[in-house]
Amino acid sequence: MASSSIVCFGEMLIDFVADTAGVSLAESKGFLKAPGGAPANVACAITKLGGASAFIGKVGDDEFGRMLVDILKKNGVNSDGVCFDKEARTALAFVTLKSNGEREFMFYRNPSADMLLKEAELNMAIIKAAKIFHYGSISLISEPVRSAHMAAMKAAKAAGVLLSYDPNVRLPLWPSEEAARSGIMSIWKEPDFINVSDDEVQFLTQKDPSKEESVMSLWHDNLKLLIVTDGPKGCRYFTKSFKGSVGGFEVKTIDTTGAGDSFVGSLLVSIAKDPSVVQDEGKLKEALKFANACGALCTTQKGAIPALPTPAEAQALIASAK
Repeated sequence: MASSSIVCFGEMLIDFVADTAGVSLAESKGFLKAPGGAPANVACAITKLGGASAFIGKVGDDEFGRMLVDILKKNGVNSDGVCFDKEARTALAFVTLKSNGEREFMFYRNPSADMLLKEAELNMAIIKAAKIFHYGSISLISEPVRSAHMAAMKAAKAAGVLLSYDPNVRLPLWPSEEAARSGIMSIWKEPDFINVSDDEVQFLTQKDPSKEESVMSLWHDNLKLLIVTDGPKGCRYFTKSFKGSVGGFEVKTIDTTGAGDSFVGSLLVSIAKDPSVVQDEGKLKEALKFANACGALCTTQKGAIPALPTPAEAQALIASAK
């Protein structure tokens, strides 16, 4: 198999999404089964946009785990780095959509298969052959997956692979807010690219995310690009040489699940295709406009992977907004 230019590492799980918006989990009458897990969503977003991706993680040797690997394969994602755990189940998350399209989560993972990936199970050949190695922070919460995450990151860096980090804060999964903050920040100085939402800036810095000094307190000198996503307003970008913002697109939002992953996948495809994007402000703005369109389109349907847009759909949205 040809090497996958972007390798995504972490969790893949089943989201059970309440079939009625605006009600609590307890009030929900039924749930729709949808594949989830941010790094897996990013891997699928990449292939949908014509990029090459692989996913590395662990699922249960159960119906749901096999279903998830099938979904990766159907989406053209290299799944050679996925392991099956005979003992632990595939993780589940129950999700309800509040009336504004934002989400409330309840997770079942004690422990789930994704938490049990060991360093010895890593497919290092896939990692070392990548152009970009992308990960989140959920794989930092517990052992043994934390050690596997650190080893994968170290191997990628030593092989000259660019590192991409989207913390994807999920507070219910951490022992405490303080543990989440310190765990997420423990690897902050490693990546070349960081993507955070305005809410995550507020959580990590405990300062106003709209103020530039709050964002810049997250900057470090190893970074090539720091992106702050501002929901429907678009995003802000910071590099060593320039900074600015790119406006978002107005769409009818139904479900925000996967929007950030669609945005990140799109941006990583642009960088993998042409790494000079991060040094050329004109090219970066074009890439971010396209990523904003991908993120916006993903909110117009339920679920993450089924809602991921194609390049033609993103181009059509950009053209219609002119």
